Amino acid sequence: MENDIDLDRDYDVFSAKRMEDIIIFRFKKNLLLRTTDLRAMSTILNYLNLVSENNSIKVLVIFGSPQETSFKEIVQFHRRVLETGLDEGTIRRMYNAVDQFILRIMELNKIVIHADTRKSISLSLNVSLACDYRIVSDNTVFKNFHLDLGLAPKGGSAFFLNKMIGLGRAYKALLSEQEITAQEALRLGIVDKVVALSDLEEAALKTAQHFAQKPAGSLSGVKRLLNYSMRDLKDYLEFENDELFRIVMSSEFQKRLEE
Repeated sequence: MENDIDLDRDYDVFSAKRMEDIIIFRFKKNLLLRTTDLRAMSTILNYLNLVSENNSIKVLVIFGSPQETSFKEIVQFHRRVLETGLDEGTIRRMYNAVDQFILRIMELNKIVIHADTRKSISLSLNVSLACDYRIVSDNTVFKNFHLDLGLAPKGGSAFFLNKMIGLGRAYKALLSEQEITAQEALRLGIVDKVVALSDLEEAALKTAQHFAQKPAGSLSGVKRLLNYSMRDLKDYLEFENDELFRIVMSSEFQKRLEE
């Protein structure tokens, strides 16, 4: 029977555990640092396909990586990408891997909850914006590391934030050099709930159980209707990749990495 299919997994990049009609998915490492590993990204997407095909699953809870990513690590990541002499096709495939993950979350016929803590980089925020409900611990801060690098954010944040909080607030959020605290994110509407760090796991599970009490058809139907205005996301992500590639290959960006 479908309900008996084993969906528990334990990979290098993530682990997943089934709890009745809920999947608890945990990133072990920061997604950004794994985008060059196309095999790992494929493993993630294949697992999400399995979840999508299982009609007895109603909710997916995604926990962000517990590892905090420093600005130094982000700089080193971009240096490695450029120093390995990756061609345009390879870099675009790396961007496309992120796009496919974002799109898969949006298209998933389940309610997706994102739970995160500590300092979140832009990509972690963007993943959460693609989800249906966002919970963070009260020590969470969002940092626009892309500003320090002279980059644009990757993962759809400009698209999502413009629709969620309006153009003016989106500009402010994406161009702020200050950290956005959990409470400020709640006030802006970027997250839906802030809890103590010790309560994050319980809060995420209770929220998942709350959604799981609803009929599966209603959950997927309401999600599809609410996301109707997101049909342009794929085109946006392709445009975003063009902008990022233009910046990454510029002499100005490469000089920043040498500083």
